Amino acid sequence: MALWDRFKESASNMQNQLNAKKNDLKSGAFRDASMAMCALVSAADGTIDPAERQRVAALIGTNEVLQNFPALDLQRRFEDYLSKLTADFAFGKVAILQEIAKVQKKPTEARAVIQIGIVIGGADGDFDKTEQAVVREACYAVGLNPQEFDL
Repeated sequence: MALWDRFKESASNMQNQLNAKKNDLKSGAFRDASMAMCALVSAADGTIDPAERQRVAALIGTNEVLQNFPALDLQRRFEDYLSKLTADFAFGKVAILQEIAKVQKKPTEARAVIQIGIVIGGADGDFDKTEQAVVREACYAVGLNPQEFDL
């Protein structure tokens, strides 16, 4: 099986796992950490491509787990996190990793945030090294071993 096929299967499995835990993923901390993760992956290379911003926004709007929250609220939070990253990427990244770390004490939410990052990262067909690196950093922020996610 080709590497890309394995990745698509893995991302699909992660989305199925997220859907199965949908009812456990309703906290404000999960909502905020998820949007922070989406912004971090979108800007992983230090720039935010308008097409990528639009694609991630569409994914946020259609993700079954994130439908626990009002779409406009999610969009506003996503845009706020992107603004932090565009103002000062290094400083914004620190603030965003701190936001993601707030789910550390809830393993189900922590894993779900990492899984969302992987699903978002691979949505364009290429989960590149910079995207993998920021998701790996997020793993450390929530106290999870990146190897658990093949990172």
